[in-house]
Order: sequence, then structure tokens, then C-alpha cells
Amino acid sequence: MRSALSAVAVLLAASLASSAAAGPPTRILSLDQCADQYVLALAPDAELFLSPRADDPDAWMRHAAVGRPKVRPTLEAALAVRPDAVVRTWGGDPRLLLALERRGVQIVQIGDATEMSDVQANTRQVAAALGRPQAGEAVVRRMQRTLAASAARSDRGSALYLTAGGFTAGTGTLLDAVLRAAGYANAAGLAGFGPVSVERLALRPPSRFVLGFFDQLRADWRGVGRHPVVQRAARGRVVADLPGAVLTCPAWFAADAARMIANGTPQ
Repeated sequence: MRSALSAVAVLLAASLASSAAAGPPTRILSLDQCADQYVLALAPDAELFLSPRADDPDAWMRHAAVGRPKVRPTLEAALAVRPDAVVRTWGGDPRLLLALERRGVQIVQIGDATEMSDVQANTRQVAAALGRPQAGEAVVRRMQRTLAASAARSDRGSALYLTAGGFTAGTGTLLDAVLRAAGYANAAGLAGFGPVSVERLALRPPSRFVLGFFDQLRADWRGVGRHPVVQRAARGRVVADLPGAVLTCPAWFAADAARMIANGTPQ
């Protein structure tokens, strides 16, 4: 009996030592641009393998991505990387994820976010999964400070978010939370995302506009948002022109978008 207990104790000690030695993942593969932002902010000390779009102009952490290896989200590439953990938002098909899981690779899924609290929860969850909870708390604290500095002292009225392609964001979206954090009511008048017509903007223009993605000159250059009639309707009413980099991912820099709106970054 005593020898059996001793054997169990040895196995338990070995298991704990193995877990301690493993530590946080050191080789991390990111499968999409949004996941790139998270791993660059939370685990810059790790050996990161990023998506092909990690340093595109619409990536918030693009400067931190310079010089990091870029990997296509395929099984062959993933197996060559031999990651300890894989982080994704939308990237990677189910077959790739299943194959990685079967090989014991940790899959970290970033959830959607429609409120600032969702973003903070996602940040903490990813940081914990990557063994870097302190980095997650640091990002959350920075986000909270930015939101506190952006909080309006009084109601600023309403504003319509409009992309170059002619879409807006209503209730139940992170953009709605961004507008509220900056002190504006959402003038979209819908739930979720939807198009806005030239006729509506010409006949019933909102009192304020918050523009998005207009810095991407190659995208939607014939979109509703670039129509001359819409441009005339928005003239003198734009409170902020948000770059695509602050809008492409439900992450902590949503607070920076609110700050830009609250401070005013006119067109």
C-alpha cells in the first residue's frame, strides 16, 4: 500500500513539474488580422507568426508587426510553424482547427463584442489563455483611462456613423457603444448594420456625422459615402473621420475611437 501511495506521489509531482515547465506558450500563430492585434499587444515577447494582413494600413498594431513572420492560414503552414497556441477571430477553416486540436495545439477564440465590457472580457480571456494575465490587465486599464477621458460632461446630441461604402451601425454593435462612450446618441435608427441611401442623407441629413474608412482611398471609391450629394450634406457636420485601423477589429482601441470622436477629428 505504501509503495502504491509513493508511486502516485511521484506521478503527481512529475505532472506538476511538467505543467510548471511548460509555462505560457512561446510559439503563437495568429490566423487573422484581428487576432494579430491581440497577440502583438498581449504577447510581444513570444515567437509570433502573424497573418498576411498584419501590417496592412488598416491594422492598428501594424508598426509592431513589421519584421514578424507572416503565415497563410493553411494546415501545411501551421504544421511547419509548430505553434503552442493558435489565436483566431474569423481566420482558419474548421478542418484546420480540428487538425490542430487533434495534435494538441491550444485554440484561443476571440469572441464578438458589442459593448466595451465585452472587449475588456475578451482581452482578459485571451491574455489568460496565453499565460500573460498582467499584460491583459495593463491593456484593460489603458482602455478604461481612455474611456474616462472621453466621457462627455453633457449630452452632445445625435450623430450618424457612415462608411465610405454607405453603411451605418445601429444598436447592438460596438460602433453604437463607441458613439455612446463619446457622448452621442446613435442616429442610425436601426439594429445592427445597414445601408443608408443618398436620398435619405440629402433630404434628412443628421445633425452630425462620424465617418469611417474614408482613409482607404482604394475601397468603395464609388460608394454612397463618396457621392457628391452626400459630401455636400456632410459639409460642416463631420465631428470625426475615423481611420479604418481603429474600426476593423472589436478590440481595446474602440476606446481610442471614442476619444477621437469626443475630441473631434474633423474631415
